[in-house]
Amino acid sequence: MDGTFRPRAADNPTLRRLATARLSQAEMAAIRALLWTAFGDDEEEAFREEDWSHSIGGVHFVLERAGGVVGHASVVEREIHVGGMPLRTGYVEAVATAPEVQGTGLGSRVMEAVNAHIRERFELGALGTGRHSFYERLGWLTWRGPSFVRMPEGDLPTPDDDGFILVLPTPASPALDLSAPISCDRRPGDAW
Repeated sequence: MDGTFRPRAADNPTLRRLATARLSQAEMAAIRALLWTAFGDDEEEAFREEDWSHSIGGVHFVLERAGGVVGHASVVEREIHVGGMPLRTGYVEAVATAPEVQGTGLGSRVMEAVNAHIRERFELGALGTGRHSFYERLGWLTWRGPSFVRMPEGDLPTPDDDGFILVLPTPASPALDLSAPISCDRRPGDAW
């Protein structure tokens, strides 16, 4: 055996879609444990409490196998401005697959459901990542324009995020100029 996960009938993964308010305390604990494990403890990559706070208040996509959580992503609503135009955006947070099943297609399965949800309900999908190839093969596009966070005193450039923002056009998206300025609302922790 090469170590690749091959689901058996008894442990065929089940994907559930739930609003944060519908998650039990046990489910939230299992998702949090997955996120902290999947992201590891490298200071730059580690999952933090503020990351968790960004992932709640929307819809969670929870992939379970044999009673345990092996995949997760959440979609929260944010207002992203593209070239100054506000767009109702499904922002993707807290994407993770259990380390022992990474590379087996389970993460893609979660993101395909996320993509369908965003395309049905939003004008745009967006996320911040350094793992472009995973998302690009699922239809996401790298934003090439400058990024900003909207502050009361005006837009503040976020040059460290330039090149790390991806978008998913939807049927409701206007024509997108991927080199236009893009901005997000202010929030604690990472803007993007």
